Amino acid sequence: MSRRRTMEAILASDYVSIGELARLTGCRYSTLKHYTEEGMLPFEQEEENLTRRYRREQSIQLVEWIRQQRKAGRSVPEIKELLAENQHTCSEQE
Repeated sequence: MSRRRTMEAILASDYVSIGELARLTGCRYSTLKHYTEEGMLPFEQEEENLTRRYRREQSIQLVEWIRQQRKAGRSVPEIKELLAENQHTCSEQE
């Protein structure tokens, strides 16, 4: 029996796995893993369970934004810089 959750269960969840995020965005697993390793895609991880959990809505929006930046011709380092600037601006406003 498969452990794969139904799309209905995924859409009702606040958190998703990287595989589920790939299903939701149509983005390759390896691409999402690369974005995660580059620090572009934040996740949470429970101590006893090594599974990375991504905030569903936030992560979907972020993946779409990254895709737009890539289509505009920006490199991963350029996108990382934009993300860092965005986080700096957001934290100043709080």
